[in-house]
Amino acid sequence: MLVSLTDKVVMVTGSARRVGRAILLAFAREGAQVIIHHSHSDADAASAAEEARAFGVKTLIVKGDYSDPTQINANFNEVISHFGRLDILVNSASIFEKADLLDITPSDWRHVLDINLNAPFYASTVAAQLMRDFGIPGSILNIADNSGVSPVADRPHHSVSKAGLIHLTKTAALALAPYQIRVNALVLGPVLPEPGRSMESWAKSAAKLPLKRAGTPDDAARAALFLATNDFITGAILHVDGGEALITGGLA
Repeated sequence: MLVSLTDKVVMVTGSARRVGRAILLAFAREGAQVIIHHSHSDADAASAAEEARAFGVKTLIVKGDYSDPTQINANFNEVISHFGRLDILVNSASIFEKADLLDITPSDWRHVLDINLNAPFYASTVAAQLMRDFGIPGSILNIADNSGVSPVADRPHHSVSKAGLIHLTKTAALALAPYQIRVNALVLGPVLPEPGRSMESWAKSAAKLPLKRAGTPDDAARAALFLATNDFITGAILHVDGGEALITGGLA
């Protein structure tokens, strides 16, 4: 069965910019009321909200450092006070740190794991408790990437965090199924160059993919809508990567 998104309440973490913003605006375009979360991008969050309101939907901006569970709780309290419900959570907020394995300090390790893995865990459990208590057959979507399937040597803590997120998706899907709460993940390939990357380097990477081209944030957004609206999919790990996983170590 396909679920209509009209008037559903959707929260996308890290949605002031980049892929999270594209996903948020795709939901707004389909009639969902949206919550823009950010940690430090006030102007971008405001412009994302303005763009979303152009589709005739209500918006809420929440700000929080999700390495701190108390700030996650505070943001969800804002959501319930404002909308009275939550139907869909997209855990998109992430950091992409490079480092040599032997140079990573304990604080470096904790920081990446806190943002990329622990925050989605805390946010998902709070969201799921709300969905369960309100009797909402909700949906949770985690945004991972192929470093969680095939490790990247210069991003060891990032790779471990995304591998954990993929397994968290499957574990949570099984645990939350009795409440009709679905949990899925997108494993993204090259849909947007990371800050500071040259277009020449980006083009070379794209040419190595089986499809011989890079994707766009809209490719991720369309996949997010698909998983959010098909209510018979849970525990799915959907690769949106131009075939990258086929040449970097297989599928999750």
